[in-house]
Amino acid sequence: MTSGTLKSRESILNAFDTFRQDLDDHNDRRERLIKSSRDITNLSKKLIFLLHRTVTEDESQSDDHTLGLRAAARAKDKLAEIQALFANMRDELAGDRFWRYQRNVSPGLQEYIEALSFAHYLEHRSLISYEQVQTTLTDREGNFYFPLPLEDYLLGLADLTGELMRFAIAAIPRRGGRQKASDVCSFVRACKADFEGLTPYFKELRKKQSVTAQSLEKIEDATYAVVVRTSEFDIPPELLDDLVAQTISRASDRSSFGDEPRRKRPRESDYDMDDD
Repeated sequence: MTSGTLKSRESILNAFDTFRQDLDDHNDRRERLIKSSRDITNLSKKLIFLLHRTVTEDESQSDDHTLGLRAAARAKDKLAEIQALFANMRDELAGDRFWRYQRNVSPGLQEYIEALSFAHYLEHRSLISYEQVQTTLTDREGNFYFPLPLEDYLLGLADLTGELMRFAIAAIPRRGGRQKASDVCSFVRACKADFEGLTPYFKELRKKQSVTAQSLEKIEDATYAVVVRTSEFDIPPELLDDLVAQTISRASDRSSFGDEPRRKRPRESDYDMDDD
């Protein structure tokens, strides 16, 4: 074997060794990002549960502003913990690598935006802006950990409508809850209308619009059922709230408000009688 052949063989082996190292680095980085994204998803879900629990734990509290401030205060530690995980991703996603690994980061990012926007709504009764979300993903010098994709921002907000549906229905038995549910209904309806103009540009958003429509329908059914039932009674608001609470309690095992439970359709054999 000639020296030229040996050098050629050695250069090929070195090239493949470089490829192997690049693939190993890619797979290791991908696995680390997936794990971090899962951790962020879990923490974000816990934060959402915490927010729901905070706004419903005190049945005697009717001041929405106070409840919103309390929920936002309790959310700060969890949000800081999640944002620290994003900060740790910064080196892994430096430069153009973010767009290479965006699909691995998106699930956790969307769940975080859902939790963040829910906390923002409880405190301000408004939709968090793109710039406000991006600001939470920056260091003290104002440098982004990574650019916030518009699609992830919109998909996170689309998921918010499901939490608002649960929030509205849980609020109905509380004092002032009927008006709160009506306000949430109008807010979700406006979100759905705004998202509709963006669905041609984002495929996943079009899919989530159907879920948003279902959430909106459940809120509308709940508020409509309560308005119809309460219109039949001329009693003080305090007693009316108690009546609503009892009605919601009886209906809580249904899949959606305003729907009658399905009855089993009789079969022809059920009507057959023995001649004996």
